[in-house]
Amino acid sequence: MTHGATGKLRVYVLLAGLGLLGALAFGRPELAALAAPFALFAGVGLALIRPVEIRAPAELDLERQLEERHVKLLMEVSANRGVEHLELVLDLDEGLVAETPNPILIHLSPGERRELEVPIRCTHWGTYEVGNLVWRARDAFGLVVYEGTIQSNLRLKVYPRGETLQQLLRPLETQAFSGNQVARSRGEGIEFADLRPFTYGDRVRRVNWRATARRGEPWVNETHPERNSDIVIFIDTFSEARRPDLGTLDVSIRAAASLAALYLREKDRVGLVSFGGVLNWLTVTSGTTQLYRIVDSLLDAEILLSYAWKDLDVIPPRTLPPRALVFAFSPLLDERAVGALLDLRARGFDLAVIELSPYSFVPEGDTELERLAYRLWRLRRDALRTKYASLGVPIVEWQEGVPMEAVVEEVRAFRRHARVVRV
Repeated sequence: MTHGATGKLRVYVLLAGLGLLGALAFGRPELAALAAPFALFAGVGLALIRPVEIRAPAELDLERQLEERHVKLLMEVSANRGVEHLELVLDLDEGLVAETPNPILIHLSPGERRELEVPIRCTHWGTYEVGNLVWRARDAFGLVVYEGTIQSNLRLKVYPRGETLQQLLRPLETQAFSGNQVARSRGEGIEFADLRPFTYGDRVRRVNWRATARRGEPWVNETHPERNSDIVIFIDTFSEARRPDLGTLDVSIRAAASLAALYLREKDRVGLVSFGGVLNWLTVTSGTTQLYRIVDSLLDAEILLSYAWKDLDVIPPRTLPPRALVFAFSPLLDERAVGALLDLRARGFDLAVIELSPYSFVPEGDTELERLAYRLWRLRRDALRTKYASLGVPIVEWQEGVPMEAVVEEVRAFRRHARVVRV
């Protein structure tokens, strides 16, 4: 806590000093008489200086919230003595907006405890420290000001707001555990696959009595089992295209959180790989706890420049489970991320690349030379997209304003077309 004189007190002291100096220099006692009221006020102000201590314990009604939702910050403000004018400024990071006037001006009587409720709107995903308060108090005459800062160390996690999908992209291969996805193999399940003659060991409840009566011999139903799948979400954090209000990393984080929640709801196992200046990954597993792990890891994702990993373009072999569907989100601006995705395809992973289009973030340019360079850059990206497609990798350009449902449907359409070509 610090205190100091306000401009009013400094003026009083200056006028009193000038009056006394004038009286001594010119021998005019009336100047001293004129300065006496100012000296009196200055003396009273200095005599009334008493330290002020402000206490404001705070708590949040929620520790986790979604984007564009609100949380409430509850504070109980008190002081060691009465305060005539107390200004409270809530120090909020960019991404949080107070829905009440900030600063707040209040009056505290001796022994009073004032309860304040501040609604805060969460405008951007991330992890924030909330409740840090800067205060300023003035005495009754406005002669002395006291200032201080209160650290609350409250943490608020704002989760990205995702989209919903009517139909998820399904992997080409399923795993051995039970789930909601119909496997292509045949076994115990409820989805009808085919009919075959009865063999020794078949259960009676699998007998198809209509087919048996029509053909004169026992026939049984074959079914597809319900299995789960492994999904790995790949986030490229080497580089991004960005403008002040939005970046390609923001789009990928929101999409990754949506996919993780939707696949985990289907009893699939989901993992995460953040590939950039720092390599982070979460092994695949299922359950609500895994969803919180993934989203918390996404909140920590950021673009980190690294020159130590300039030759790294391969993800460690045991990071990803076999037969997993890798959902990759990348602006394809860094050669290391491009090489890592090509390596995953060469290792036989079921890969789908969502190219976060940087075109809306990069201006075309004003001069003819700049426009020529821009066209060459776009041609190079088209050639890279063609290379992925020639390797059988579904690659979709996700432009700004396009819903995720349309992007996933385009990946499914690519797969249907690729299957026809292989036949």
